[in-house]
Amino acid sequence: MSKSVKLLISITVFVFGLSACNHKNTLSLWNDTAPAKQELTAYVKAVTKKGSPDYIPPENRIAVFDFDGTLFNETDPIYIEWILYTDRVLDDPAYKDKATPAQIVLAKEIRQAMKTRVLTDEMEKEHALKNIQVFKDMPLEEFKEYIRNYANQEEPGYTGMKKGEAYYKPMLQVIDYLLAHKFIVYVCSGTDRFIIRTLLENVVPIPARQIIGSDNTIVAKGQHDTDGLDYIYKHDDELVQGGELIVKNVKMNKPSVIAREIGVQPVLSFGNSSGDASMANYVITGNKYKALAFMLLCDDTEREYGNPAKAQKMQESCKENGWIPVSMRDDWKTIYGDGVKRK
Repeated sequence: MSKSVKLLISITVFVFGLSACNHKNTLSLWNDTAPAKQELTAYVKAVTKKGSPDYIPPENRIAVFDFDGTLFNETDPIYIEWILYTDRVLDDPAYKDKATPAQIVLAKEIRQAMKTRVLTDEMEKEHALKNIQVFKDMPLEEFKEYIRNYANQEEPGYTGMKKGEAYYKPMLQVIDYLLAHKFIVYVCSGTDRFIIRTLLENVVPIPARQIIGSDNTIVAKGQHDTDGLDYIYKHDDELVQGGELIVKNVKMNKPSVIAREIGVQPVLSFGNSSGDASMANYVITGNKYKALAFMLLCDDTEREYGNPAKAQKMQESCKENGWIPVSMRDDWKTIYGDGVKRK
C-alpha cells in the first residue's frame, strides 16, 4: 500500500472519528441524565425524522427563546436593561444633570432593590415607561455603541467574565443544536430590541430580524414633534430614539408580538419566569404539531446567584402547566464556562 493511500485512509478515519465525537458530544455541557436533555433530544429526533407521525416540516420548526434569565445572566444583580437605566440616570456625565426628579427617584429605588434582587411589578411598569426616555434623541448607532461599551466592562459578581459574556453556555448549545436540525430560532425578550440585538452580535448565528424585544418609537433626527405621516426622511437625517414606549414585550404581550412578527405558532418555547408563562402556554396549547415548553429553574447558588424559593415556585408552575423544568444546578456541567467563578 502506497504512502499516499495510507495517508488518505488515516485522514478519513480521523474525520469520521471527529464527526462521531461531535455527534456523541451533542449538548455536551448538559449532564446525560438530565431529564430536560432527554426530552429535548427525543423530541427533536421525533419531529425531524421523515415518516414519523410527529414530523414537522422545517418551515414550521420554530423555537422561541426568552433572553434575560434564559440565555443571559439576570442576577448580577438584576436585568441588564435596569442596570443601564440606573447607570445612565445616576452616573453618566452626559445625562445625569438632565435627568428629571422622577427619573432619579426611580433609579435610586431600583439601585436599592438591586441589593436584595427583589423588584416589584409597579417598579417594572414605571421602568418600562421611563427607561427609553433617558436615551431619547440618541442616534441608533450611538446607542448600539453605548451598549457595546457597557458589555466590555467586567461583570461585578464574577471573575473571568465581562458583562457582555454572561451567557449560559448550555443554552447557547441548545440554539446550535436546533439550528443544526433546521429549526428557525427567534429570541423574544422583554428587554429593548436594540439592546439584545447588540448583545447577541457574533454570539449566535441568528439574523437581527429574528430578535424581538420591547419596542420604542424610532424617529428621524430632524423630525422633532412632526407626525411620521407628515415628515419625509431627509438626506442628512439619521434614525434616533423617539423616547416613547410602544410595547413592553412580557407576559400576554409575548404571544401577541409573536403572532404579529412571526405569524406562525412556534413549537418550542424556552423561558424562566412568569413573564414567559403566556408564551409557553401559547406554544403548547392547540398546536397542530407536537410542542414543548421548557422553563429554567434558578436553583444554582454556588456557580450562580440562584434563588431557591423562586426556583421551587417555578417547579410547581411547571407541574401545573405541563412545562419541562431545567435545573441549572443539576442539569448543567457548567454555566458560564470553567474559567468563570462567582465571587
